[in-house]
Amino acid sequence: MKKLLAIAVLFSALTANAQEKKDEPKEGWKRSGNISFLFNQSAFNNWLAGGTNNISGTIGLNYDFNYTKGDWTWDNKLIASYGLTKLKGEEMKKTDDRLELNSLVGKKAGGNWYYSAFFNFKTQMSSTDVNGIQTSHFFSPAYFQFGPGMLWKKHDNLKVNIAPATSKLIVMHGHLTEMGDAFGVAQGETTRYELGAALNAYYKLDVMKNVSVENILNLYSNYLEDFQNVDIDYTVNVVMKVNKYLSANLSMQAIYDDNAFEGFQTREVFGLGINYGF
Repeated sequence: MKKLLAIAVLFSALTANAQEKKDEPKEGWKRSGNISFLFNQSAFNNWLAGGTNNISGTIGLNYDFNYTKGDWTWDNKLIASYGLTKLKGEEMKKTDDRLELNSLVGKKAGGNWYYSAFFNFKTQMSSTDVNGIQTSHFFSPAYFQFGPGMLWKKHDNLKVNIAPATSKLIVMHGHLTEMGDAFGVAQGETTRYELGAALNAYYKLDVMKNVSVENILNLYSNYLEDFQNVDIDYTVNVVMKVNKYLSANLSMQAIYDDNAFEGFQTREVFGLGINYGF
């Protein structure tokens, strides 16, 4: 619980200087999205310091479709990314694989507060092998979270949702738990249910001209088991635009989930991006 409060306070401090939007949101649908392709390459020829030729690429989709009418607000975000890398003399390996949908509906309660309900779904798109053994594949694991709560929303780019009664369901294919537990699902089982508290925060800002920073923070604590162990999923996306279609993109993600791995999982992707906004 202390971790949950500490991270919530830190995120609040980061957003304390956010500028208030002067324009009232227009009613109806507001859609925006971006498709990007990040490319990295290293080549060596008679390079005495050593090095291995390699090439990698990551394609990503970030799409928002939000609806506003009267006292109601409905925010949706679809995130998908897939990356591969090839080292000379080795087989191609997966470096990124993510498919996630977030949906948050709220009815105005007063000021910037809304009564809310949220839904989150995430999985991966292809299989993962470790030493020739398949450890995961599409929809295995698949994570579902949903529950009622209270939403504090300044505008589309600054919001925090608190859901003290959140259900979490983890779904696995049975053959992946035949030899033991996997992603928190017990051996021989295909599902795991949890009930806990969730905090989801989103903050996007322009730190300077043509440089934007997007922060996505998800926290979850299970009432039914090890409440003090808070699951953390924090992503920061930095986009430095060169022109309409080219940019330097940096994406960093840190995950802590003791059911899956005893420690932090971290991921960083940086490269020249080819972008298409719609």
